[in-house]
Amino acid sequence: MSTILLAENISKQYRLGTVGTGTLGHDLNRWWHRVRGKEDPYLTVGAVNDRSAKASEDYIWALRDINFEVKQGEVLGIIGKNGAGKSTLLKILSRVTAPTTGSIKTKGRIASLLEIGTGFHPELTGRENIFMNGAVLGMTRAEIKRKLEEIISFSGCEMYIDTPVKRYSSGMTVRLGFAVAAHLEPEILVVDEVLAVGDAEFQKKAIGKMQDLSTGEGRTVLFVSHNMVSIQQLCTRCLLLENGISIFNGKVTEGIDFYLSDRHNRELPKNNYPVNLKSLDILKFGVTDLDGREASTLKVGSSYIFHISLKNNYEDVAEFNVRLQLFNENEELLTTLNTFHTNDACVVQPKEKFSLECMITKLPVSSGKYSLGLQITNLRNLDILYESNAFESVEIIVGDFYGTGKIPTSKNEGKILLDYQWHKAQING
Repeated sequence: MSTILLAENISKQYRLGTVGTGTLGHDLNRWWHRVRGKEDPYLTVGAVNDRSAKASEDYIWALRDINFEVKQGEVLGIIGKNGAGKSTLLKILSRVTAPTTGSIKTKGRIASLLEIGTGFHPELTGRENIFMNGAVLGMTRAEIKRKLEEIISFSGCEMYIDTPVKRYSSGMTVRLGFAVAAHLEPEILVVDEVLAVGDAEFQKKAIGKMQDLSTGEGRTVLFVSHNMVSIQQLCTRCLLLENGISIFNGKVTEGIDFYLSDRHNRELPKNNYPVNLKSLDILKFGVTDLDGREASTLKVGSSYIFHISLKNNYEDVAEFNVRLQLFNENEELLTTLNTFHTNDACVVQPKEKFSLECMITKLPVSSGKYSLGLQITNLRNLDILYESNAFESVEIIVGDFYGTGKIPTSKNEGKILLDYQWHKAQING
């Protein structure tokens, strides 16, 4: 297969705290070096793109010396933590922004779906935006008309196709945007994490369409996602970024294993309490057994109580939904525990400190390492006050869930265990 995209020494530098690239003095200094045929003096400075560290320099390298090539018909998965440089790389590849150094060589048209509503005019209808996007991609009106009904049908937005896009929900906008990008015959399709906004039915349809594009039509797809299952299902190769640097480029399974093992070899950071926020404070969090003993690891089939203490910082009565989330090592959401679903929504007084307890009897999750997420929402205006998918790390060890001495394993039995019984009855005749 021939190379359809080649990225050589791609780097992107930003200046922290400003809209432009720097001061007038910096721009003049750059110009003076350029007219003398010398290198940009600011390329020798700049901190590593570690978003969790305190800024020590004015300049930051969002990407540094990225090199890779993509063959025709390949599906390249680009993975990494938030802030690793994935979206910046896609914007450079899509010509949305230019690299500070390096070059990109491509063959054919590139269609991009980077953010919700990318390339859409909010005042135009869905139908008008399809024609506008097609024209931007270099297609004739006749070509767009030939694909129009197929695009509309795939998007599932038939009822609203002649309604201005500004009245679409985020999910509808993503549906239409993906349908346009996938059906207007680009040689390279670039898709960022936006598919996570769509519902499960549309995500399945979109992944199926990308598979058809690559295997059936020989087109190339660049796919960014935090969903490792989608990456493994769709991609033929994997690029792993960390702090703006490429640290793996190879087989998908090896890349995912490297990413996940690296993440779990380093324990998730424990919060130092209190966590002071504008609208509330998280005073304390912990897990105990039913006798009140602190539990550092959890055991399959045992009972536990999750404790969280909060302070309402509002000046009036507030109503909160507290939501605990359990994610597996592939970052899939397994289950949630909401005060709202059990009619335990917390109505609290101004400046009140309060504690919540959630008891799980007979823990129904198989052994392994997990991430515990926390989301707190103000139900009166639906503002999300706090959200983290990695609030704490959780290790669950094997246990006798069924009370028979026969221990189920996640490898053979799945991740979720159900409390069930079989009954035998004799059939007469």
